Amino acid sequence: MSTDGHTLHLQHVNAGVFGVHGPDGQHLGNLKRVGPVWKFKAVGHDAAGLVEPGGGPLTDGHNTVFAEPDVAAVNAALAPLLI
Repeated sequence: MSTDGHTLHLQHVNAGVFGVHGPDGQHLGNLKRVGPVWKFKAVGHDAAGLVEPGGGPLTDGHNTVFAEPDVAAVNAALAPLLI
């Protein structure tokens, strides 16, 4: 899975999870397999550094559904939310 030229990058975690990372390497969320689809789960952090599920810069993309963990599709749907 090539990530060249993309703003967001996928990192394989296990058979049911891919981490979604920004251009600076920041972890922004996960693609999780839920039945036959993959859902984006946004992740942010509060001022104390604690994880905020559904938070962060991609919060508006939380629960976006994908057919597969495809870096081009993830970028098309979620990268515009970083602007």
